[in-house]
Amino acid sequence: MSFLHSRLSSPSHPLTPYGWDADWAAAFAPHAERGLLPGRVVRVDRGRCDVVTSDGTVQADTAFVVPRDPMRIVCTGDWVAVDPGGDPRFVRTLLPRRTAFVRSTSSQRSEGQVLATNVDHVVVCVSLALELDLGRLERFLALAMSSTAGAALLGDGTGGPEHEARPVVLLTKADLVPDATALSHLVRDVERSAPGVPVLPVSSATGEGVDMFRAVVADGTSVLLGISGAGKSTLANTLLGEEVMDVRATRDVDGKGRHTTTTRNLLLLPGGGILIDTPGLRGVGLFDAGTGVGQVFSEIEGLARECRFHDCAHDGEPGCAVLRAVEDGTLHVRRLDSYRKLLREDRRIAAKTDARLRGEARREWKRRSAEGKAAMDAKRGRFR
Repeated sequence: MSFLHSRLSSPSHPLTPYGWDADWAAAFAPHAERGLLPGRVVRVDRGRCDVVTSDGTVQADTAFVVPRDPMRIVCTGDWVAVDPGGDPRFVRTLLPRRTAFVRSTSSQRSEGQVLATNVDHVVVCVSLALELDLGRLERFLALAMSSTAGAALLGDGTGGPEHEARPVVLLTKADLVPDATALSHLVRDVERSAPGVPVLPVSSATGEGVDMFRAVVADGTSVLLGISGAGKSTLANTLLGEEVMDVRATRDVDGKGRHTTTTRNLLLLPGGGILIDTPGLRGVGLFDAGTGVGQVFSEIEGLARECRFHDCAHDGEPGCAVLRAVEDGTLHVRRLDSYRKLLREDRRIAAKTDARLRGEARREWKRRSAEGKAAMDAKRGRFR
């Protein structure tokens, strides 16, 4: 091991609290030989980002990192190589992402938007101030469970079993449901929609469940996701022990909040771990989330294997084990409807993405052909 790599991978490296480890050191080694500095992006705003490095937090321009590709835009949570000095400083390259939480920019478009990268826990915050929207929860979880695939989709993912982002559901504002029996029923309803996912009721007001959640996020990087008013920033402040994130009161009329967090912020927790707070999400379009849909609805996928036909659409075919489960009450029809809806959406986006990529490939082929023809014509002209 070279002295340079040994220094980068040292447990006492200044970036260790931000998640720096031997694997990141190995990935960065070629950039270190060019004199660049490693750093983690803690905030991005309008083409510039704040990067924490061994020299402290610096501002850097992101123009050199494929700005035209929305899947390659520098994102909070990225590990990057930055100039060692100068004004302005630039991010020169992204290190391979281990995980990426990606949503469709719109349900009508075929492009993805990366919301957070290199996360170990995707924390879906659901406010108990509102009626439970289990369909929205299933949508969030499908994306969360596809986060490793999202990194591979960028062509640079090192995802694997050891690099999967694990989902957690937080039922925030649990103090608004003082009846223990009613709260336990809500937890069970959510658990049925989130098979195998930990479900924790928490309250920043009373401290209920906060210590348990603190233990979860003390290991690795966690991203908080949810709609406005779900209590994400309040929870972040509770974990930080100070008012770092701006918080506004929710509306009394419908319990909804306003967008107080406008950028994604990476925060170092005093008890260990890293937290990424995000703005409230109005829409969460699926993007390459087929794997996640299958995991969220694992009981339906299991039943489907017992259907008479391997390509059963669960829509009236004879010998359909899924429809039989709906009829005997072991599968709720709402779950089946949600499963169908998410699968249709994901397949539609995938088809549009394939069409867009084919169109881009054709345009690139035509451009190169035109350049080749022009070069050949010029060459022939010189020898006439």
